[in-house]
Amino acid sequence: MNLVWIVDDDRSIRWVLEKALDRDGIAHRSFESASEVREALVHDTPSVLISDVRMPGESGLELLKSIKSTYPQLPVIIMTAYSDLDTAVQAFQGGAFEYLPKPFDVEQALALVHRARAVGGVAEKVARDEQPAAADQGEMLGKAAPMQDVFRAIGRLSHSHVTVLITGESGTGKELVARALHEHSPRNGKPFIAINTAAIPKDLLESELFGHERGSFTGAATTRQGRFQQAEGGTLFLDEIGDMPADLQVRLLRVLQDGEYYRVGGQSPMRANVRIIAATHQNLDERVKLGLFREDLLHRLNVVRLRLPPLRERRDDIPLLMNHFLAKSARTLGADAKTLTPQAMRVMQAFAFPGNVRQLENACHWITVMAPGQHVDVADLPPEVQASPSGVVNDAYSASASSAESSAPSQRPSTGGGHNAVLPTNETTWRDALALSLSNAIRTQEKAPGERLTREFEETLIRAALIETKGRRIEASAWLGWGRNTLTRKIHELGLDDQV
Repeated sequence: MNLVWIVDDDRSIRWVLEKALDRDGIAHRSFESASEVREALVHDTPSVLISDVRMPGESGLELLKSIKSTYPQLPVIIMTAYSDLDTAVQAFQGGAFEYLPKPFDVEQALALVHRARAVGGVAEKVARDEQPAAADQGEMLGKAAPMQDVFRAIGRLSHSHVTVLITGESGTGKELVARALHEHSPRNGKPFIAINTAAIPKDLLESELFGHERGSFTGAATTRQGRFQQAEGGTLFLDEIGDMPADLQVRLLRVLQDGEYYRVGGQSPMRANVRIIAATHQNLDERVKLGLFREDLLHRLNVVRLRLPPLRERRDDIPLLMNHFLAKSARTLGADAKTLTPQAMRVMQAFAFPGNVRQLENACHWITVMAPGQHVDVADLPPEVQASPSGVVNDAYSASASSAESSAPSQRPSTGGGHNAVLPTNETTWRDALALSLSNAIRTQEKAPGERLTREFEETLIRAALIETKGRRIEASAWLGWGRNTLTRKIHELGLDDQV
C-alpha cells in the first residue's frame, strides 16, 4: 500500500512534496486529477491523501466528500491557494484532517503528514454536508496568517455546540465571527440573537436577558420574552461580556451550569437550550484579578477562546478589504467603485487604524463620498490618515524613492513585470525614516510598533530580493541569508502569497 498519495494539477507542487517525502523515506504516489485517484482506489488505498482544491474536472472538495463516504478513516489534507473562510469551512465540514494554504512551508507539510499517519488514519470528522453561507460572511475576508487561523478554527468548530469566547479589540469583527460560528454549526436555521451587555442599563439588562412576568415591576404591563427564550434552539451572542454587572454574572453562571433560568418575577424555572458565544475587548483574566469578573464564569465561557487580530497585525489584508468596502459603498450609491493609486494604498497600509476594520470601512465610505476623482491619491485620503505619522513617513519615503530613481537610474532594480518598488540609494535616508517612524509611533503610544516595523522591513527585503532574482526563491533566500523554507514561511506569514 502506498503510504501517501498526492493529487495536484501543478507539477511543481507535486515535485516539491515528492522530494520532501523521499527525504523522509515515505513512500508516495502522485496524480494530476481526481479521476486518476478514483481509478487507483479500485486497486489500492493510501494511508494519507494530500489533495489540491481547484483542479480540472472534479474539485478536491468533491473528491474529499466522495472519499469520506467510502473511506471515512482515511486522513485527507486539503491544499489550496484560495485561502478564504468558505474553503476552510467546507474542507473541515467535509472531514478534512487539516487545511494547508499555499504556498506552504515544506516542513509544515511534512509535519502534517506525520501527524496524519500517527493517528492511524482516523480523520477529524465534521458534521453537516451542506451549509449555507453566513449572511455577513462576504465581509470576513483575509489571507494573512492570523485570519487563516481564525478561519481554520471556525471550520473545526462547525460540528460543535461548545461555548466560545471571542476576544479582540473594538472593530475587529467579533460579531461577524459569532455569526459565522452559528451559520456553520448544527444550529444553523435556528435564531441568532445578539445583545450588547454594555449598551443596556443595569436595571433593564436582567429583564432583557431573561424576560419578565406581567406586574413584576412598575411598567411591566405584559409578560415579555427574554433573549434566552428568543434564542431557544439557536445561539445567543453576548457582546462586551466583561461589562456585565456582578449580580447578573451569577445568574448567567447558573444558566450555564444548570440550563435553567427564571423570568423576573417568575416562579417556574424555564429550560434553556441555547449555545452561548461571548465576546469582549477587555482582558478578562485581569478583570478576574481585580475582582470585577467572576473566575468561575470565565472558566464556563472560556471553553474555546478565539483571538481576533487587530488590523495592524494583518496589514496586507488592507487592499483586499478596501476593494470590498469601496465596491460595497459604490453599490449603495449606484456609482462605480473608486480605486487608489499605489502610493495612496501604501499610506493606507501604514496607517495604524486604532478602530480596526470598522474604521477602515468608514474610511472607504468617506473616500467614496468625498474623494473628487475616480482615482484616489494621497491628497484625497481622509484627514486623519494624511495627518498620521505613518502617512508622513510614507510620503517622505516615496519622495526619497522618486529622487533616487531620477538621479540614479542605473541602480533601479529591474521589475520584471512585478512591483515598481524603488529603494533609496542613500543609506541614511531609510535609516532616518525608520527611526522617525518608530519615534512617532512611540509618541502616539502605538502598541508594539517594533513588531509592525519589523514586518514592513522584512517585506521590503523580500520584495527587493525577488525583484532582483526575477522571482527565483532559492536564489533570493541565498541573498537574504535565509533557508528557502524560511523565505516561504515569511511570505505566508506576511500575507504576500498572491503578490510575489
